[in-house]
Amino acid sequence: MSKQRRYRPSASFWEAGRIAIDSLNKNKLRSFLTLLGIILATTTLISVMALIHGMNLYIATKVSDMGSDGFRVVRMAWFGTRDPKKRRLMSKRNPQIKPEEYAFLRDNTTMLRGLGMTVDRNGRISFQGQSTDSAVSIEGITANIPALNNVQVDVGRAISETEVQRHAAVAFIGNDIRKRFFENRDPIGKAIQVDGVPFEVVGVAKSLGSVFGQSQDNFVMMPIDSYFKMYGSQKGIDLVAKSIDQAHLNQAKDEVTMLLRAFRHLRPGEEDNFGIMTSDSFVNLWQRLTAAIAATAVGIVSVFMVVGGIVIMNIMLAAVTERTHEIGIRKSLGARRSDILNQFLVESATLAATGGLIGVLIAWAIAALIRSAASIPMALPLLSVVVGVGLSAIVGLFFGIYPAQRASKLDPIEALRNE
Repeated sequence: MSKQRRYRPSASFWEAGRIAIDSLNKNKLRSFLTLLGIILATTTLISVMALIHGMNLYIATKVSDMGSDGFRVVRMAWFGTRDPKKRRLMSKRNPQIKPEEYAFLRDNTTMLRGLGMTVDRNGRISFQGQSTDSAVSIEGITANIPALNNVQVDVGRAISETEVQRHAAVAFIGNDIRKRFFENRDPIGKAIQVDGVPFEVVGVAKSLGSVFGQSQDNFVMMPIDSYFKMYGSQKGIDLVAKSIDQAHLNQAKDEVTMLLRAFRHLRPGEEDNFGIMTSDSFVNLWQRLTAAIAATAVGIVSVFMVVGGIVIMNIMLAAVTERTHEIGIRKSLGARRSDILNQFLVESATLAATGGLIGVLIAWAIAALIRSAASIPMALPLLSVVVGVGLSAIVGLFFGIYPAQRASKLDPIEALRNE
């Protein structure tokens, strides 16, 4: 003789979860439409968090390659003032940095352990009749630029100080150039054509990867005076500096600013007609950008979550109507109001959390696709998964309160009469 199955309040949590899953399986289309708002909200939230997290990692490892003790002196800091009128004025007022200014700073600074000069433009590279498919970054450098920019040697060596002084026709190439022309052979000692001029390859840099689909390995470095001989020395010069240590970074910047102002005969109170960029400058720029992205994302996610929550509330109200007779049976078997309330709250939260989990999976797929197709740094932090699913469950709980209360207040006798 089988034992009579009795209602167990302690099992209500698992029972509610099972009912929610059964409801999802039986009405897949309705369930998808019910959870669409939650799915869109979670996908948006996780995607934005993945982008911001990935870019934070990138800022820490790539953009800040100048180091916490380094900075650049440039004609005009591109992330400075947002006033277009002031930027136009600066573009007219700020002169190009000149080699003479580099020499003056190099000979007079006391707070720097390294100062280099670099200039670049796009050009064409060829080897034995083959040419690059796209423009290559042609960089004129002083010998210390690779070290100052944390560019490491993979094969051969970097350009020497002697080669810079002698205006030697030598080249230090990026990994893309090696792949294009020297896939199965040693590039060292081979002569490549840089805009038609032969340069001997002395070394290859370690791969730097790509950012936003833009390769960082598509370059050729040459002695800066060789560059000046080919292209002139009037445009695009930047100075790369390293302070004696991180603690003296601000003092080093102040010293360089003072010396350059003196060289340019700027009067007291007159604005600088050059720019200085540090790692903190990039970080501050990124923080302003992420704040704007996050604010936009919060607005979009809030709308989706409210819409999704309202839909879930309507579905749960319909469920209460459909299962009125079932609620009457449960109450007649000893279920308390709190048991019915918990049952519908758990069911609502489970539905919403399922939508959140689906949103997480979609966001993960989007992040993986974008990362592989466009090389945009996107990383899915574990916290974002917890936040996405947890927030969805909270929305389900909040919007499930009214249907759950309505179910718990049903009179068992009236409920049993309902068919």
